Amino acid sequence: MAKKDKKDGDKKDGPKLRKLKAKVAKLKSKLVGGDATPAGKKPLAVSPLAPKGGFPTLPIIGGVEFAAAAAGVRYAGRTDVMLARLAPGTAVAGAFTRSSTRAACVLDCQAKLASGGNAEAGAAIVVNSGNANAFTGADGQNAVDRVTGAVAEALGLPPTRVFSSSTGVIGEPLPWDRIAAKIDELKGALDDEGIEDAARAIMTTDTFPKGASAEIEGEGGPIRIAGIAKGSGMVAPDMATMLVYIFTDAKISAKNLQKILSRNMDSTFNAITVDSDTSTSDALILAATGASAAAEISDLRSRVAKEFEAALRGVMLDLAQQVVRDGEGATKFVEVQVTGAETAEDAKRVAFAIANSPLVKTAIAGQDANWGRVVMAVGKSGAKADRDLLAIRFGDILVADKGWRVPDYSEAMTSAYMKGDELVIGVDLGLGKAAYTAWTCDLTHGYIDINADYRS
Repeated sequence: MAKKDKKDGDKKDGPKLRKLKAKVAKLKSKLVGGDATPAGKKPLAVSPLAPKGGFPTLPIIGGVEFAAAAAGVRYAGRTDVMLARLAPGTAVAGAFTRSSTRAACVLDCQAKLASGGNAEAGAAIVVNSGNANAFTGADGQNAVDRVTGAVAEALGLPPTRVFSSSTGVIGEPLPWDRIAAKIDELKGALDDEGIEDAARAIMTTDTFPKGASAEIEGEGGPIRIAGIAKGSGMVAPDMATMLVYIFTDAKISAKNLQKILSRNMDSTFNAITVDSDTSTSDALILAATGASAAAEISDLRSRVAKEFEAALRGVMLDLAQQVVRDGEGATKFVEVQVTGAETAEDAKRVAFAIANSPLVKTAIAGQDANWGRVVMAVGKSGAKADRDLLAIRFGDILVADKGWRVPDYSEAMTSAYMKGDELVIGVDLGLGKAAYTAWTCDLTHGYIDINADYRS
């Protein structure tokens, strides 16, 4: 009888009380390390490369509400599900992994975006951590349908406007019933200030939640952008490379939103790598609610459109670089600048040959100024290169030029530079004008420790 009374009482709770209960539950989960670490496991130390100020204060985006809950998807007491409700009229765009073993939720999102859907009905995004729902056969799509169907019913949306993502262990059936059982709780806790809770709910081996924002002045009012991301390992440039959710109050069509998103992927989320491994579950969803008082962005050649695109790219790059800064076991943030390539493709090949090289990355971890490994990476890249035209810099220090170590090379000076936690490796191929910049991190024993124990 006591259980029945409690259940009946929960049904009678008003929205404010349900929100309060959700916040209390979240605080309890934090007390046992639930947000980032399952009970019983040693917490991961926050990355030394994490933003010094912690999670940033993000602007409220009109037309978006967030909630997070602990559903026990993989670990008890861990906040592992987030829900975002988007107002009627919201335009949605996306970018996804190109993996041939894409998770069911990725395939489902791609199909829904391709079909268009009724934007006037509003939309929702539901995300779980702890289980990737990938390589799960027909059960994978069934789980997606169950979860998105539960959200659609609770929020009064067509299922075609509910987008889902899953991240975590591959090859295990998703316990969709645990997520579905939390939908009413999530609905009751929806709050336009809940974006940080949502960022924490999607973390796996992340050591800090990731957020970024921007604001521009539109015609008639400000236009705001706020985004969150998760990513730490299994990160390589092959579309999206993580889970990312970006929200703006701009008025813009889904078609134009997709154009802007797609043409900024290559220089942001596709320009980072932690370990050269592409996930089955990578997704980026960009939603524009149209709640701003500013006029619609309809001409992509206009001043506002250009400023909006620049601001959006800034948020994308900020989030992408935060993922690298949280690379599993990372102690160094590394920018690889390639210039003087004959073609853009060659510049990119060289940049990633360096950024993904285990020998380069371990030398960086050991603070070893071993520029010979950079020479090796250029040579194996498959890009056109001429030894006698090559120049290599570590920061502002020219270490090699025209196929030879520079006469005044100083090992002591270069080694001192390598002790910094933010490094730049520059390579000029001397063949043309094409350039590309990639971002990576070092490879330490911490990466092995995390991944050797990932499923435990």
